[in-house]
Amino acid sequence: MPRRSILLFAAAFLAMAVAVGVSTWVVVAKRGQAPGAVTFTETGTGQAQVGGPFQMVDQDGRTVDQTMLEGKWSLVFFGFTYCPDYCPTTLAALAATQAELGDKAQDTQVIFVSVDPERDTPQALKDYLSTEGFPQGVIGLTGTPEQVRAAADVYRAYYKKVGDGPNYSMDHSLTIYLMGPDGKFRVPLSSTMSPLDMTRIIEANMARG
Repeated sequence: MPRRSILLFAAAFLAMAVAVGVSTWVVVAKRGQAPGAVTFTETGTGQAQVGGPFQMVDQDGRTVDQTMLEGKWSLVFFGFTYCPDYCPTTLAALAATQAELGDKAQDTQVIFVSVDPERDTPQALKDYLSTEGFPQGVIGLTGTPEQVRAAADVYRAYYKKVGDGPNYSMDHSLTIYLMGPDGKFRVPLSSTMSPLDMTRIIEANMARG
């Protein structure tokens, strides 16, 4: 192959690789097609700008902040208790992931952040998260609308109220955020991953520290 053709082929291949690499940071928000996508931008150090200070209330009514992430591998997921499909399915998948992790599950925690503060009181979260088949020890977080918005913003999480009246719903992004024991973001996990695939990614990150 002539040198010029080789260079053109290499350039095209490199452009394709970059496009694929960038696309791995794009998270589809909402069910099906989103009105927009949530993009994880990177800092100069190559680490995505996800996570940061927040203050909320857990299902026991205690005020918590970002320091609750320290010391454990955290799986942070945004949803709401009236969610008919993705939230219960994802929570069940995370419970199965805990089982796959075995003893390593003791070093993890699942954090369910409500995007529906209007209905998701601490007691409502406590009742919902006690559902059989959900992760053991899952922590539910809620707060004022302002606190929920602030937490969603630092995680680049999308949510939007849909409909009026008592039967309204919430559209929301479906990403599970794997946070390290230092409280910093590691990788996004898809809610469509199998528990085995989630376990492999979590274990790989645990091995790297």
